[in-house]
Amino acid sequence: MKTLLLTGFEPFLEFPINPTEKIVKELDGTQIGGYQIIGQLLPVTYEEAGERVLAAIQQTEPDAVISLGLAAGRAQITPERIAINCRDAAGAPDNNGVVLEDAPIMEDGPDGYFSTLPIRKFVNVLNDKGYPAKISNTAGTYLCNNIMYVVQHELREKAIPAGFVHIPASHELAVKGKKDIPSWSQQDLLEAVKIIISGLD
Repeated sequence: MKTLLLTGFEPFLEFPINPTEKIVKELDGTQIGGYQIIGQLLPVTYEEAGERVLAAIQQTEPDAVISLGLAAGRAQITPERIAINCRDAAGAPDNNGVVLEDAPIMEDGPDGYFSTLPIRKFVNVLNDKGYPAKISNTAGTYLCNNIMYVVQHELREKAIPAGFVHIPASHELAVKGKKDIPSWSQQDLLEAVKIIISGLD
């Protein structure tokens, strides 16, 4: 059976809950379609997150990689089209307090990497099943973009589909974070991710 490395992040900044953490933990060890899921929780730190995801790729030798991230404020599931070689979160620190400005992820790396996931298929299937989704053309310049770039760089010469998917806030996060932001139920977020994984087949 094929394996899928599924990554998510711990809470960060003003968000006391990260719904991607719950999804990764719940799906770890399960089977969806033709894939056995290997869940990997990543820290919201520039250097350690990159090292952790690369170590997971080397250890698991996955047949596909999907990284999940929280995009609080977005109302739709948004597979990312591209990651850019830049770390600059407009003054926002990572969970180690590191603030970067105009910093390349890799000094000699290309300007960007496109997703190799079937993102149009993901969006079409999600919308057909009643889950709002659209392709996003910016993964930002914080940790989500950082991880997408690192993974795409690592797999650039391998026929392994990989990419990044942003999800909205959960209802629990919107309430606990006291944020006036769009939110989905955690169950709907989970089901949407399952649909995405099924779309790999």
